[in-house]
Amino acid sequence: MKSKKNSKFWLTLVIFSLVGQIAWVVENMYFNVFIYKMFNASAKDISMMVALSAISATLTTIFIGALSDKLGKRKIFMSLGYILWGISILSFALIRKDIISNVFGAAVNSATVGVNLVIIMDCVMTFFGSTANDACYNAWLTDSTDSTNRGKAEGINSMMPLIAILAVFGGFMGFDLDKSSSWTWIYIIIGAVVLLIGVVGFFIIDEANVKTEDDLSYFKTILYGFRPSVIKKEKKLYFTLIAFVIFNISIQVFMPYLIIYYEKTLGMANYVLIMAPAIILAAVFTALFSKQYDKRGFDVVFIPLALITLGYIMLFLFPFVIKTEGVFNTILVFVGSCLMLSGFLSGMAIFGAKVRDETPLNMAGRFQGLRIVGQVLIPGVVGPFIGAQVLKNAEMIVNSDGTESFLPNNNIFLVALIVMLVLVCLIVVYKKVFKKESKENKTEEL
Repeated sequence: MKSKKNSKFWLTLVIFSLVGQIAWVVENMYFNVFIYKMFNASAKDISMMVALSAISATLTTIFIGALSDKLGKRKIFMSLGYILWGISILSFALIRKDIISNVFGAAVNSATVGVNLVIIMDCVMTFFGSTANDACYNAWLTDSTDSTNRGKAEGINSMMPLIAILAVFGGFMGFDLDKSSSWTWIYIIIGAVVLLIGVVGFFIIDEANVKTEDDLSYFKTILYGFRPSVIKKEKKLYFTLIAFVIFNISIQVFMPYLIIYYEKTLGMANYVLIMAPAIILAAVFTALFSKQYDKRGFDVVFIPLALITLGYIMLFLFPFVIKTEGVFNTILVFVGSCLMLSGFLSGMAIFGAKVRDETPLNMAGRFQGLRIVGQVLIPGVVGPFIGAQVLKNAEMIVNSDGTESFLPNNNIFLVALIVMLVLVCLIVVYKKVFKKESKENKTEEL
């Protein structure tokens, strides 16, 4: 029997997911651009920032997720978390070279201080964001859905990262990102919106019905998902998480450098006009395709993997095949980006739904830490590190102020492709192992 959700649930899902993802887009894609443009950050700086943010997100989700389980509360963490998240984003408006020079003195290297301040404040912002979104919003979504509507809900939820990218791209089009004043307004606007949604949450969120059936201490609740006995009992969940790790490593090899690659390496000042329709098509595809999970299960994952693989191949081969400039180049980049984004978005939906399906009932909070390990921590450390190694000898350009910056190259898509092929092999093994185990269990029952 299919469970129906009321309009209030869908409103909460859309608003909290979309605004949360807009904030994460600013962090995951535009903090890189921010320190690259404002403080001449290197690939190593960007890799370090992504890695430390991933560690912060994971630790926060593990501790706060377990706490929300013990208290049986999600709403207060979501609403208050979004308010503090918004305030932390507002603080980035103060990280400017002129302010740094006034505070620390003209003798200080404002670029170095700026990079360090952004990295530190990124971790602070991530703490509040992961409390509100990674730990408690995601636990609330798991608690509030079941196997009859999880694919649809996860489809909408997984659309939001790219819709957020589209919203941010569109919103940023009117700003000159080479000017510090533009970044000041961006942080003020995004921070205020996130803060406002936190206030709205107190009025629209229906508290999830969380019934903790064990009497574990808080410390034991934190460690619950890391117990060997739990891993053995929930093998499908952990195998899914391993696959999710590899999927996200592939994404993180190129994602921190994607905008810089389009704008600086390919020289596409109008990259927003290419990405926007690609994102819209990917979002529509995901909304329609994700419902197949509710009907056909995890087997549909091979379609997103095929799409993203084709996208990688096109984006890697493009510079070798085409040597001219013009509309044809733009079309090839658009098609490759559209395939890659469609596979990425729909793949996130399928993996997200599978993880929620395999999560034990009333234990969503304590397992959000494991989800974030697979989605953020390991990929956020390993993926950008691999990307930075690939770009170690990348071409350098001299900026107008005499400083140097690196140019990402298409090799990041080749390495991302290799990682994705490893994932395909793993999922084939996954299906064989659990199919064999299922047959053995049925034989034992007989």
